[in-house]
Amino acid sequence: MKAFDSKLFKRILVYTKPYQWRYNSVIVWAILLSLFAALRPYLLKYNVDHYIQTKDETGLLLFIGLIALTLFLEVLAQFYFVYWANWLGQDIIKDIRIKLFNHLSTFRMSYYDNEPVGKLVTRAVSDIEAIARIFSQGLFMIVSDLLKMIVVLGFMLYMNWKLTLIVIAAMPILIYATRVFQIKMKVAFEEVRAQIANMNTFVQERVSGMKIVQLFTREDIEYENFKAINQLHKKAWIKNVWYNSIFFPIADIVSALTLSLIIWYGGLNILNNDGITSFGDLFAYTMYISIFFTPLRQIADKFNEMQMGMIAANRVFEVLDNHQPIEDSGSLEAPHFEGNIEFKEVVFGYKKDEDVLKKINLSIKKAETIAIVGATGAGKSTIINLLNRFYEIKSGTISIDGHNIKEYTLESLRKQIAVVLQDVFLFADTIHNNITLNNPKISREEVIKAAKEIGAHDFIMRLPDNYDYDVKERGSMLSSGQRQLIAFLRAYVSNPSILILDEATSSIDAYLEELIQKATNTLTKNRTSIVIAHRLATVINANRIVVLDKGIVVEEGSHKELLQKENGYYKKLYEAQFLNREENTNA
Repeated sequence: MKAFDSKLFKRILVYTKPYQWRYNSVIVWAILLSLFAALRPYLLKYNVDHYIQTKDETGLLLFIGLIALTLFLEVLAQFYFVYWANWLGQDIIKDIRIKLFNHLSTFRMSYYDNEPVGKLVTRAVSDIEAIARIFSQGLFMIVSDLLKMIVVLGFMLYMNWKLTLIVIAAMPILIYATRVFQIKMKVAFEEVRAQIANMNTFVQERVSGMKIVQLFTREDIEYENFKAINQLHKKAWIKNVWYNSIFFPIADIVSALTLSLIIWYGGLNILNNDGITSFGDLFAYTMYISIFFTPLRQIADKFNEMQMGMIAANRVFEVLDNHQPIEDSGSLEAPHFEGNIEFKEVVFGYKKDEDVLKKINLSIKKAETIAIVGATGAGKSTIINLLNRFYEIKSGTISIDGHNIKEYTLESLRKQIAVVLQDVFLFADTIHNNITLNNPKISREEVIKAAKEIGAHDFIMRLPDNYDYDVKERGSMLSSGQRQLIAFLRAYVSNPSILILDEATSSIDAYLEELIQKATNTLTKNRTSIVIAHRLATVINANRIVVLDKGIVVEEGSHKELLQKENGYYKKLYEAQFLNREENTNA
Protein backbone atom coordinates (compact mmCIF):
# COMPACT_ATOMS: atom_id res chain seq x y z
CA MET A 1 0.00 0.00 0.00
CA LYS A 2 1.26 3.44 -0.93
CA ALA A 3 2.09 5.70 2.00
CA PHE A 4 1.29 8.76 -0.06
CA ASP A 5 -1.22 9.09 -2.91
CA SER A 6 0.16 11.86 -5.14
CA LYS A 7 -2.83 11.73 -7.52
CA LEU A 8 -5.25 12.33 -4.66
CA PHE A 9 -3.02 15.07 -3.27
CA LYS A 10 -3.00 16.92 -6.60
CA ARG A 11 -6.77 16.74 -6.70
CA ILE A 12 -6.99 18.32 -3.23
CA LEU A 13 -4.59 21.10 -4.27
CA VAL A 14 -7.00 22.10 -7.06
CA TYR A 15 -9.21 23.60 -4.33
CA THR A 16 -6.44 26.07 -3.39
CA LYS A 17 -6.62 27.86 -6.76
CA PRO A 18 -9.23 30.46 -5.69
CA TYR A 19 -6.93 31.31 -2.77
CA GLN A 20 -3.59 31.25 -4.60
CA TRP A 21 -2.37 34.52 -3.09
CA ARG A 22 -2.93 33.27 0.45
CA TYR A 23 -1.47 29.87 -0.42
CA ASN A 24 1.73 31.53 -1.69
CA SER A 25 1.84 33.81 1.36
CA VAL A 26 1.78 30.82 3.70
CA ILE A 27 4.78 29.38 1.84
CA VAL A 28 6.62 32.72 2.19
CA TRP A 29 5.93 32.79 5.94
CA ALA A 30 7.19 29.20 6.18
CA ILE A 31 10.47 30.24 4.52
CA LEU A 32 10.90 33.22 6.85
CA LEU A 33 10.08 31.07 9.86
CA SER A 34 12.80 28.57 8.95
CA LEU A 35 15.36 31.35 8.45
CA PHE A 36 14.63 33.01 11.80
CA ALA A 37 14.62 29.64 13.61
CA ALA A 38 18.07 28.72 12.17
CA LEU A 39 19.52 32.19 12.76
CA ARG A 40 19.07 32.25 16.56
CA PRO A 41 21.56 29.44 17.40
CA TYR A 42 24.10 30.94 15.02
CA LEU A 43 23.80 34.32 16.74
CA LEU A 44 24.29 32.55 20.08
CA LYS A 45 27.46 30.86 18.78
CA TYR A 46 28.79 34.19 17.55
CA ASN A 47 27.96 35.77 20.91
CA VAL A 48 29.82 33.09 22.86
CA ASP A 49 32.91 33.06 20.63
CA HIS A 50 33.28 36.81 20.09
CA TYR A 51 31.84 38.56 23.14
CA ILE A 52 31.49 36.20 26.12
CA GLN A 53 34.92 34.63 25.79
CA THR A 54 36.49 38.05 25.14
CA LYS A 55 34.36 39.65 27.93
CA ASP A 56 33.03 42.36 25.60
CA GLU A 57 29.95 43.65 27.49
CA THR A 58 28.92 46.17 24.81
CA GLY A 59 28.99 43.60 22.02
CA LEU A 60 27.24 41.11 24.31
CA LEU A 61 24.32 43.48 24.92
CA LEU A 62 24.13 44.34 21.22
CA PHE A 63 23.87 40.71 20.17
CA ILE A 64 21.38 39.86 22.95
CA GLY A 65 19.19 42.58 21.50
CA LEU A 66 19.70 41.13 18.02
CA ILE A 67 18.73 37.64 19.29
CA ALA A 68 15.62 39.12 20.94
CA LEU A 69 14.67 40.83 17.66
CA THR A 70 15.16 37.56 15.77
CA LEU A 71 12.98 35.76 18.30
CA PHE A 72 10.26 38.40 17.93
CA LEU A 73 10.33 38.07 14.13
CA GLU A 74 10.18 34.27 14.47
CA VAL A 75 7.09 34.53 16.70
CA LEU A 76 5.49 36.96 14.22
CA ALA A 77 6.21 34.61 11.31
CA GLN A 78 4.85 31.68 13.33
CA PHE A 79 1.61 33.58 14.04
CA TYR A 80 0.91 34.52 10.43
CA PHE A 81 1.98 31.10 9.19
CA VAL A 82 -0.39 29.20 11.52
CA TYR A 83 -3.28 31.68 11.19
CA TRP A 84 -3.24 31.84 7.39
CA ALA A 85 -2.74 28.08 6.99
CA ASN A 86 -5.81 27.39 9.15
CA TRP A 87 -7.78 30.12 7.38
CA LEU A 88 -6.95 28.58 4.02
CA GLY A 89 -7.96 25.13 5.28
CA GLN A 90 -11.34 26.40 6.46
CA ASP A 91 -12.05 28.14 3.16
CA ILE A 92 -11.21 24.97 1.24
CA ILE A 93 -13.46 22.70 3.30
CA LYS A 94 -16.23 25.31 3.04
CA ASP A 95 -16.01 25.02 -0.75
CA ILE A 96 -15.85 21.20 -0.70
CA ARG A 97 -18.77 20.94 1.74
CA ILE A 98 -20.94 23.22 -0.42
CA LYS A 99 -20.02 21.21 -3.51
CA LEU A 100 -20.78 17.91 -1.73
CA PHE A 101 -24.15 19.09 -0.41
CA ASN A 102 -25.14 20.40 -3.84
CA HIS A 103 -24.00 17.13 -5.40
CA LEU A 104 -26.05 15.07 -2.93
CA SER A 105 -29.17 17.12 -3.65
CA THR A 106 -29.07 16.04 -7.32
CA PHE A 107 -28.90 12.28 -6.70
CA ARG A 108 -31.67 9.91 -7.62
CA MET A 109 -33.69 8.44 -4.78
CA SER A 110 -32.19 5.03 -5.56
CA TYR A 111 -28.87 6.28 -4.18
CA TYR A 112 -30.45 7.11 -0.82
CA ASP A 113 -32.27 3.78 -0.82
CA ASN A 114 -28.88 2.05 -0.58
CA GLU A 115 -26.71 4.48 1.41
CA PRO A 116 -27.00 4.81 5.24
CA VAL A 117 -27.79 8.36 6.37
CA GLY A 118 -25.15 8.20 9.13
CA LYS A 119 -22.46 7.41 6.56
CA LEU A 120 -23.40 10.44 4.43
CA VAL A 121 -23.49 12.67 7.51
CA THR A 122 -19.98 11.48 8.37
CA ARG A 123 -18.78 12.33 4.87
CA ALA A 124 -20.37 15.81 4.93
CA VAL A 125 -19.27 16.76 8.45
CA SER A 126 -16.39 14.95 10.16
CA ASP A 127 -14.63 13.69 7.01
CA ILE A 128 -14.64 17.15 5.44
CA GLU A 129 -13.47 18.66 8.74
CA ALA A 130 -10.52 16.25 8.64
CA ILE A 131 -9.56 17.59 5.19
CA ALA A 132 -8.82 20.97 6.81
CA ARG A 133 -6.00 19.31 8.76
CA ILE A 134 -4.17 18.68 5.49
CA PHE A 135 -3.49 22.42 5.37
CA SER A 136 -3.61 23.47 9.03
CA GLN A 137 -1.63 20.56 10.50
CA GLY A 138 -0.26 18.65 7.52
CA LEU A 139 1.05 20.09 4.26
CA PHE A 140 2.30 23.50 5.40
CA MET A 141 3.67 22.19 8.67
CA ILE A 142 5.62 19.54 6.77
CA VAL A 143 6.90 22.16 4.31
CA SER A 144 7.90 24.41 7.21
CA ASP A 145 9.66 21.57 9.02
CA LEU A 146 11.52 20.47 5.89
CA LEU A 147 12.66 24.04 5.25
CA LYS A 148 13.87 24.31 8.85
CA MET A 149 15.86 21.11 8.47
CA ILE A 150 17.44 22.24 5.17
CA VAL A 151 18.35 25.70 6.45
CA VAL A 152 19.63 24.33 9.77
CA LEU A 153 21.72 21.72 7.95
CA GLY A 154 23.17 24.50 5.79
CA PHE A 155 24.12 26.55 8.87
CA MET A 156 25.68 23.51 10.56
CA LEU A 157 27.76 22.62 7.48
CA TYR A 158 28.93 26.21 7.28
CA MET A 159 29.90 26.26 10.99
CA ASN A 160 31.51 22.83 11.48
CA TRP A 161 31.36 20.11 8.86
CA LYS A 162 32.92 17.46 11.13
CA LEU A 163 30.17 17.75 13.77
CA THR A 164 27.54 17.91 11.03
CA LEU A 165 28.65 14.52 9.65
CA ILE A 166 27.54 12.93 12.95
CA VAL A 167 24.08 14.44 12.47
CA ILE A 168 23.91 13.27 8.84
CA ALA A 169 24.97 9.73 9.86
CA ALA A 170 21.96 9.47 12.18
CA MET A 171 19.43 10.57 9.55
CA PRO A 172 19.01 7.26 7.61
CA ILE A 173 17.79 5.51 10.77
CA LEU A 174 15.10 8.13 11.37
CA ILE A 175 14.14 8.36 7.69
CA TYR A 176 13.66 4.58 7.49
CA ALA A 177 11.65 4.53 10.73
CA THR A 178 9.53 7.42 9.47
CA ARG A 179 8.81 5.66 6.18
CA VAL A 180 7.67 2.45 7.88
CA PHE A 181 5.62 4.50 10.34
CA GLN A 182 3.83 6.35 7.51
CA ILE A 183 2.79 3.14 5.76
CA LYS A 184 1.53 1.53 8.97
CA MET A 185 -0.33 4.65 10.01
CA LYS A 186 -2.18 4.91 6.70
CA VAL A 187 -3.65 1.44 7.23
CA ALA A 188 -4.50 2.30 10.83
CA PHE A 189 -6.20 5.57 9.90
CA GLU A 190 -8.30 3.93 7.19
CA GLU A 191 -9.59 1.49 9.77
CA VAL A 192 -10.30 4.34 12.20
CA ARG A 193 -12.34 6.27 9.60
CA ALA A 194 -14.30 3.13 8.71
CA GLN A 195 -15.17 2.50 12.35
CA ILE A 196 -16.19 6.15 12.86
CA ALA A 197 -18.57 5.90 9.90
CA ASN A 198 -20.04 2.65 11.29
CA MET A 199 -20.53 4.22 14.70
CA ASN A 200 -22.17 7.35 13.27
CA THR A 201 -24.54 5.21 11.21
CA PHE A 202 -25.48 3.06 14.21
CA VAL A 203 -26.05 6.01 16.56
CA GLN A 204 -28.02 8.02 13.98
CA GLU A 205 -30.37 5.12 13.26
CA ARG A 206 -30.95 4.22 16.92
CA VAL A 207 -31.52 7.81 18.01
CA SER A 208 -33.95 8.37 15.12
CA GLY A 209 -35.72 5.11 15.94
CA MET A 210 -35.55 5.39 19.73
CA LYS A 211 -39.33 4.99 20.02
CA ILE A 212 -39.11 1.57 18.33
CA VAL A 213 -36.14 0.60 20.51
CA GLN A 214 -38.12 1.37 23.66
CA LEU A 215 -41.47 0.02 22.43
CA PHE A 216 -39.92 -3.37 21.73
CA THR A 217 -37.69 -3.23 24.85
CA ARG A 218 -34.50 -3.55 22.83
CA GLU A 219 -32.48 -1.26 25.10
CA ASP A 220 -30.26 -4.08 26.41
CA ILE A 221 -29.78 -5.61 22.96
CA GLU A 222 -28.85 -2.29 21.36
CA TYR A 223 -26.61 -1.53 24.33
CA GLU A 224 -24.67 -4.74 23.66
CA ASN A 225 -24.55 -3.97 19.92
CA PHE A 226 -23.17 -0.51 20.62
CA LYS A 227 -20.57 -1.94 23.01
CA ALA A 228 -19.35 -4.24 20.23
CA ILE A 229 -19.13 -1.37 17.71
CA ASN A 230 -17.41 0.83 20.29
CA GLN A 231 -14.93 -1.95 21.00
CA LEU A 232 -14.01 -2.16 17.32
CA HIS A 233 -13.57 1.62 17.26
CA LYS A 234 -11.30 1.43 20.31
CA LYS A 235 -9.21 -1.36 18.74
CA ALA A 236 -8.70 0.74 15.61
CA TRP A 237 -7.41 3.65 17.73
CA ILE A 238 -5.26 1.36 19.91
CA LYS A 239 -3.43 0.25 16.77
CA ASN A 240 -2.84 3.92 16.00
CA VAL A 241 -1.54 4.54 19.53
CA TRP A 242 0.68 1.43 19.32
CA TYR A 243 2.54 2.71 16.24
CA ASN A 244 2.98 6.12 17.86
CA SER A 245 4.30 4.49 21.04
CA ILE A 246 6.99 2.69 19.04
CA PHE A 247 8.07 5.44 16.67
CA PHE A 248 8.41 8.50 18.92
CA PRO A 249 10.66 6.86 21.56
CA ILE A 250 12.93 5.66 18.72
CA ALA A 251 13.12 9.22 17.38
CA ASP A 252 13.90 10.58 20.87
CA ILE A 253 16.64 7.99 21.48
CA VAL A 254 18.34 8.72 18.11
CA SER A 255 18.20 12.47 18.84
CA ALA A 256 19.66 12.03 22.35
CA LEU A 257 22.46 9.74 21.15
CA THR A 258 23.37 12.16 18.34
CA LEU A 259 23.59 15.06 20.82
CA SER A 260 25.74 12.97 23.15
CA LEU A 261 28.12 12.07 20.32
CA ILE A 262 28.44 15.71 19.26
CA ILE A 263 29.21 16.90 22.79
CA TRP A 264 31.74 14.07 23.24
CA TYR A 265 33.42 14.55 19.87
CA GLY A 266 33.26 18.34 19.95
CA GLY A 267 34.58 18.41 23.51
CA LEU A 268 37.58 16.27 22.52
CA ASN A 269 38.29 18.62 19.59
CA ILE A 270 38.26 21.65 21.89
CA LEU A 271 40.56 19.91 24.38
CA ASN A 272 42.89 18.96 21.52
CA ASN A 273 42.79 22.49 20.07
CA ASP A 274 41.83 21.35 16.55
CA GLY A 275 41.17 24.98 15.55
CA ILE A 276 37.79 24.14 14.02
CA THR A 277 35.48 23.47 16.98
CA SER A 278 34.69 26.25 19.47
CA PHE A 279 32.62 26.57 22.64
CA GLY A 280 30.12 28.53 20.57
CA ASP A 281 29.73 25.52 18.27
CA LEU A 282 28.75 23.29 21.18
CA PHE A 283 26.18 25.84 22.39
CA ALA A 284 24.76 26.25 18.88
CA TYR A 285 24.70 22.51 18.12
CA THR A 286 22.80 21.83 21.34
CA MET A 287 20.02 24.04 19.93
CA TYR A 288 20.44 22.88 16.32
CA ILE A 289 20.01 19.21 17.25
CA SER A 290 16.67 20.04 18.80
CA ILE A 291 15.60 22.23 15.87
CA PHE A 292 16.80 19.62 13.35
CA PHE A 293 15.43 16.40 14.88
CA THR A 294 12.20 17.79 16.30
CA PRO A 295 10.89 18.64 12.80
CA LEU A 296 11.93 15.19 11.56
CA ARG A 297 10.06 13.67 14.49
CA GLN A 298 7.11 16.01 13.93
CA ILE A 299 7.03 15.38 10.20
CA ALA A 300 5.85 11.87 10.99
CA ASP A 301 3.26 13.29 13.37
CA LYS A 302 2.15 15.89 10.83
CA PHE A 303 2.13 13.23 8.16
CA ASN A 304 -0.37 11.38 10.38
CA GLU A 305 -2.63 14.42 10.28
CA MET A 306 -2.17 14.66 6.54
CA GLN A 307 -2.92 10.97 6.08
CA MET A 308 -6.08 11.32 8.14
CA GLY A 309 -7.13 14.25 5.98
CA MET A 310 -6.31 12.48 2.72
CA ILE A 311 -8.17 9.32 3.73
CA ALA A 312 -11.15 11.49 4.61
CA ALA A 313 -10.76 13.34 1.29
CA ASN A 314 -10.72 10.04 -0.58
CA ARG A 315 -14.02 9.07 1.07
CA VAL A 316 -15.56 12.45 0.20
CA PHE A 317 -14.34 12.21 -3.40
CA GLU A 318 -15.92 8.75 -3.65
CA VAL A 319 -19.28 10.45 -3.11
CA LEU A 320 -18.43 13.34 -5.46
CA ASP A 321 -17.33 10.85 -8.12
CA ASN A 322 -20.57 8.90 -7.75
CA HIS A 323 -22.55 10.35 -10.64
CA GLN A 324 -26.14 9.34 -10.09
CA PRO A 325 -27.89 12.59 -10.94
CA ILE A 326 -31.40 12.66 -12.30
CA GLU A 327 -31.23 13.41 -16.01
CA ASP A 328 -32.26 17.04 -16.43
CA SER A 329 -31.90 17.64 -20.15
CA GLY A 330 -35.39 19.06 -20.66
CA SER A 331 -35.68 22.53 -22.13
CA LEU A 332 -39.39 23.26 -21.60
CA GLU A 333 -40.38 25.37 -18.62
CA ALA A 334 -43.43 23.63 -17.19
CA PRO A 335 -46.38 26.04 -17.23
CA HIS A 336 -49.32 25.87 -14.84
CA PHE A 337 -50.46 22.51 -16.19
CA GLU A 338 -53.99 21.79 -17.30
CA GLY A 339 -53.33 18.45 -15.66
CA ASN A 340 -53.81 15.81 -18.36
CA ILE A 341 -51.56 12.88 -17.37
CA GLU A 342 -50.85 9.71 -19.33
CA PHE A 343 -48.85 6.61 -18.49
CA LYS A 344 -48.24 4.55 -21.63
CA GLU A 345 -46.73 1.05 -21.45
CA VAL A 346 -44.68 2.07 -18.40
CA VAL A 347 -42.31 -0.57 -17.03
CA PHE A 348 -40.26 0.06 -13.88
CA GLY A 349 -38.43 -1.87 -11.17
CA TYR A 350 -36.32 -0.77 -8.21
CA LYS A 351 -34.08 -3.77 -8.87
CA LYS A 352 -32.77 -4.76 -12.25
CA ASP A 353 -34.64 -8.05 -12.62
CA GLU A 354 -37.75 -7.27 -10.55
CA ASP A 355 -40.41 -5.13 -12.25
CA VAL A 356 -42.81 -3.36 -9.92
CA LEU A 357 -44.91 -1.82 -12.72
CA LYS A 358 -45.61 -3.96 -15.77
CA LYS A 359 -46.72 -2.04 -18.86
CA ILE A 360 -49.00 0.34 -16.99
CA ASN A 361 -51.45 2.32 -19.12
CA LEU A 362 -53.28 5.07 -17.28
CA SER A 363 -54.97 8.29 -18.42
CA ILE A 364 -56.00 11.09 -16.07
CA LYS A 365 -57.99 14.07 -17.30
CA LYS A 366 -57.59 17.65 -16.10
CA ALA A 367 -59.31 18.49 -12.80
CA GLU A 368 -60.12 14.79 -12.32
CA THR A 369 -59.64 13.12 -8.96
CA ILE A 370 -58.61 9.51 -9.29
CA ALA A 371 -57.91 7.06 -6.50
CA ILE A 372 -55.34 4.30 -6.78
CA VAL A 373 -55.91 1.32 -4.49
CA GLY A 374 -54.40 -2.08 -4.06
CA ALA A 375 -52.47 -4.28 -1.67
CA THR A 376 -49.11 -3.29 -0.25
CA GLY A 377 -46.44 -3.67 -2.93
CA ALA A 378 -48.91 -3.33 -5.81
CA GLY A 379 -47.05 -0.26 -7.12
CA LYS A 380 -49.27 2.59 -5.92
CA SER A 381 -46.55 4.83 -4.45
CA THR A 382 -44.22 3.92 -7.30
CA ILE A 383 -46.52 5.73 -9.74
CA ILE A 384 -46.12 9.06 -7.93
CA ASN A 385 -42.36 8.54 -7.58
CA LEU A 386 -42.14 8.20 -11.34
CA LEU A 387 -44.38 11.20 -12.01
CA ASN A 388 -41.98 13.35 -9.93
CA ARG A 389 -39.01 11.71 -11.69
CA PHE A 390 -37.45 10.45 -8.48
CA TYR A 391 -36.67 7.32 -10.49
CA GLU A 392 -36.25 6.69 -14.22
CA ILE A 393 -38.56 4.25 -15.99
CA LYS A 394 -37.21 1.26 -17.92
CA SER A 395 -39.53 1.70 -20.87
CA GLY A 396 -42.71 3.45 -21.94
CA THR A 397 -43.58 7.13 -21.55
CA ILE A 398 -45.14 9.41 -18.98
CA SER A 399 -46.58 12.65 -20.33
CA ILE A 400 -48.33 15.72 -18.96
CA ASP A 401 -50.41 17.88 -21.29
CA GLY A 402 -49.06 16.00 -24.30
CA HIS A 403 -45.35 16.38 -23.48
CA ASN A 404 -43.04 13.70 -22.15
CA ILE A 405 -42.11 14.73 -18.59
CA LYS A 406 -38.43 14.46 -19.59
CA GLU A 407 -38.97 17.41 -21.92
CA TYR A 408 -39.66 19.69 -18.95
CA THR A 409 -36.90 21.06 -16.76
CA LEU A 410 -36.82 19.10 -13.52
CA GLU A 411 -37.27 22.14 -11.29
CA SER A 412 -40.27 23.52 -13.16
CA LEU A 413 -41.91 20.06 -13.32
CA ARG A 414 -41.68 19.50 -9.58
CA LYS A 415 -42.93 22.99 -8.80
CA GLN A 416 -46.22 22.07 -10.46
CA ILE A 417 -46.68 18.83 -8.49
CA ALA A 418 -47.43 18.87 -4.76
CA VAL A 419 -47.22 15.67 -2.71
CA VAL A 420 -48.67 15.05 0.74
CA LEU A 421 -47.21 11.90 2.27
CA GLN A 422 -48.36 9.73 5.14
CA ASP A 423 -45.02 10.19 6.91
CA VAL A 424 -44.88 13.97 7.09
CA PHE A 425 -41.38 15.41 7.38
CA LEU A 426 -41.14 18.71 9.25
CA PHE A 427 -37.90 20.58 9.86
CA ALA A 428 -36.80 21.86 13.25
CA ASP A 429 -38.15 25.32 12.46
CA THR A 430 -41.26 27.46 12.82
CA ILE A 431 -44.69 26.49 11.52
CA HIS A 432 -44.50 29.37 9.00
CA ASN A 433 -41.14 28.26 7.61
CA ASN A 434 -42.28 24.63 7.41
CA ILE A 435 -45.29 25.74 5.37
CA THR A 436 -43.42 28.07 3.01
CA LEU A 437 -40.10 26.15 3.08
CA ASN A 438 -38.49 29.60 3.35
CA ASN A 439 -39.88 30.72 0.01
CA PRO A 440 -39.76 34.56 0.24
CA LYS A 441 -42.48 34.85 -2.41
CA ILE A 442 -45.08 33.41 -0.01
CA SER A 443 -46.15 36.06 2.50
CA ARG A 444 -47.46 35.59 6.04
CA GLU A 445 -50.85 36.92 4.92
CA GLU A 446 -51.06 34.25 2.18
CA VAL A 447 -50.19 31.54 4.69
CA ILE A 448 -52.86 32.69 7.16
CA LYS A 449 -55.49 32.97 4.40
CA ALA A 450 -54.66 29.46 3.19
CA ALA A 451 -54.71 28.09 6.76
CA LYS A 452 -58.22 29.45 7.26
CA GLU A 453 -59.39 27.87 4.00
CA ILE A 454 -57.81 24.53 4.90
CA GLY A 455 -59.09 24.66 8.48
CA ALA A 456 -55.69 24.72 10.20
CA HIS A 457 -55.69 28.34 11.43
CA ASP A 458 -57.50 27.71 14.74
CA PHE A 459 -55.17 24.97 15.96
CA ILE A 460 -52.11 27.00 14.94
CA MET A 461 -53.37 30.05 16.86
CA ARG A 462 -53.73 27.90 19.97
CA LEU A 463 -50.01 27.09 19.90
CA PRO A 464 -47.45 29.25 21.76
CA ASP A 465 -46.07 31.82 19.30
CA ASN A 466 -48.72 30.74 16.75
CA TYR A 467 -47.12 30.65 13.29
CA ASP A 468 -43.67 31.19 14.85
CA TYR A 469 -43.97 28.09 17.01
CA ASP A 470 -40.88 25.87 16.74
CA VAL A 471 -42.07 22.32 16.01
CA LYS A 472 -38.63 20.82 16.85
CA GLU A 473 -37.01 17.95 14.94
CA ARG A 474 -39.40 16.16 12.57
CA GLY A 475 -42.31 18.10 14.12
CA SER A 476 -42.17 16.14 17.37
CA MET A 477 -44.13 18.86 19.22
CA LEU A 478 -47.23 18.26 17.05
CA SER A 479 -49.63 15.34 16.82
CA SER A 480 -49.70 13.22 13.65
CA GLY A 481 -52.95 14.89 12.58
CA GLN A 482 -51.51 18.37 13.12
CA ARG A 483 -48.42 17.48 11.12
CA GLN A 484 -50.70 16.22 8.38
CA LEU A 485 -52.56 19.54 8.30
CA ILE A 486 -49.25 21.40 7.99
CA ALA A 487 -48.37 19.14 5.05
CA PHE A 488 -51.72 19.92 3.39
CA LEU A 489 -51.12 23.61 3.96
CA ARG A 490 -47.59 23.36 2.53
CA ALA A 491 -49.03 21.82 -0.63
CA TYR A 492 -51.85 24.36 -0.85
CA VAL A 493 -49.68 27.52 -0.67
CA SER A 494 -47.45 26.19 -3.48
CA ASN A 495 -50.49 26.40 -5.78
CA PRO A 496 -49.71 23.21 -7.73
CA SER A 497 -51.31 22.08 -10.97
CA ILE A 498 -51.29 18.47 -9.83
CA LEU A 499 -51.89 17.18 -6.30
CA ILE A 500 -50.89 13.78 -4.96
CA LEU A 501 -52.09 12.43 -1.62
CA ASP A 502 -50.09 9.32 -0.75
CA GLU A 503 -51.71 7.59 2.23
CA ALA A 504 -52.14 11.13 3.55
CA THR A 505 -55.20 10.34 5.69
CA SER A 506 -54.23 6.97 7.14
CA SER A 507 -52.61 8.08 10.41
CA ILE A 508 -54.88 10.83 11.68
CA ASP A 509 -56.73 10.85 14.98
CA ALA A 510 -60.54 10.97 15.12
CA TYR A 511 -60.63 14.56 16.40
CA LEU A 512 -58.86 15.92 13.31
CA GLU A 513 -60.44 13.60 10.75
CA GLU A 514 -63.11 16.15 9.83
CA LEU A 515 -60.47 18.88 9.35
CA ILE A 516 -58.37 16.58 7.18
CA GLN A 517 -61.38 15.78 5.03
CA LYS A 518 -62.13 19.50 4.64
CA ALA A 519 -58.48 20.10 3.70
CA THR A 520 -58.66 17.30 1.15
CA ASN A 521 -61.77 18.74 -0.47
CA THR A 522 -60.21 22.21 -0.61
CA LEU A 523 -56.96 20.99 -2.14
CA THR A 524 -58.50 18.72 -4.77
CA LYS A 525 -61.04 21.27 -5.98
CA ASN A 526 -60.50 22.20 -9.66
CA ARG A 527 -57.11 20.51 -9.94
CA THR A 528 -55.93 17.11 -11.13
CA SER A 529 -55.56 14.93 -8.05
CA ILE A 530 -54.24 11.44 -7.41
CA VAL A 531 -55.28 9.88 -4.10
CA ILE A 532 -53.52 6.75 -2.89
CA ALA A 533 -55.03 5.06 0.13
CA HIS A 534 -55.55 1.75 1.91
CA ARG A 535 -58.68 3.06 3.60
CA LEU A 536 -61.28 2.77 0.87
CA ALA A 537 -63.68 5.09 2.72
CA THR A 538 -61.40 7.99 1.77
CA VAL A 539 -61.62 7.32 -1.98
CA ILE A 540 -65.33 6.65 -2.43
CA ASN A 541 -65.96 10.15 -3.79
CA ALA A 542 -63.18 10.00 -6.39
CA ASN A 543 -64.21 10.47 -10.01
CA ARG A 544 -62.49 7.21 -10.84
CA ILE A 545 -60.80 4.41 -8.94
CA VAL A 546 -57.85 2.49 -10.41
CA VAL A 547 -57.13 -0.90 -8.84
CA LEU A 548 -53.56 -2.21 -9.00
CA ASP A 549 -52.43 -5.76 -8.33
CA LYS A 550 -48.81 -6.84 -8.68
CA GLY A 551 -47.97 -3.88 -10.92
CA ILE A 552 -50.91 -4.30 -13.29
CA VAL A 553 -54.14 -2.31 -13.61
CA VAL A 554 -56.79 -4.96 -12.95
CA GLU A 555 -59.89 -2.76 -12.58
CA GLU A 556 -60.95 0.80 -13.28
CA GLY A 557 -64.19 2.71 -12.72
CA SER A 558 -66.27 4.60 -10.14
CA HIS A 559 -66.98 3.26 -6.69
CA LYS A 560 -70.49 2.14 -7.66
CA GLU A 561 -69.32 0.55 -10.91
CA LEU A 562 -66.60 -1.46 -9.22
CA LEU A 563 -68.94 -2.71 -6.49
CA GLN A 564 -71.23 -4.10 -9.15
CA LYS A 565 -68.49 -6.38 -10.54
CA GLU A 566 -69.07 -9.93 -9.40
CA ASN A 567 -65.96 -11.30 -7.65
CA GLY A 568 -64.21 -8.01 -8.43
CA TYR A 569 -60.89 -7.22 -6.77
CA TYR A 570 -62.09 -3.85 -5.46
CA LYS A 571 -65.36 -5.32 -4.19
CA LYS A 572 -63.44 -7.91 -2.17
CA LEU A 573 -61.16 -5.24 -0.69
CA TYR A 574 -64.13 -3.03 0.17
CA GLU A 575 -66.18 -5.78 1.76
CA ALA A 576 -63.19 -7.05 3.74
CA GLN A 577 -62.52 -3.60 5.21
CA PHE A 578 -66.13 -2.85 6.11
CA LEU A 579 -66.83 -6.32 7.48
CA ASN A 580 -63.78 -5.93 9.74
CA ARG A 581 -65.02 -2.51 10.81
CA GLU A 582 -68.48 -3.91 11.66
CA GLU A 583 -66.96 -6.78 13.61
CA ASN A 584 -64.77 -4.38 15.55
CA THR A 585 -67.76 -2.10 16.21
CA ASN A 586 -69.90 -4.99 17.47
CA ALA A 587 -67.07 -6.24 19.63
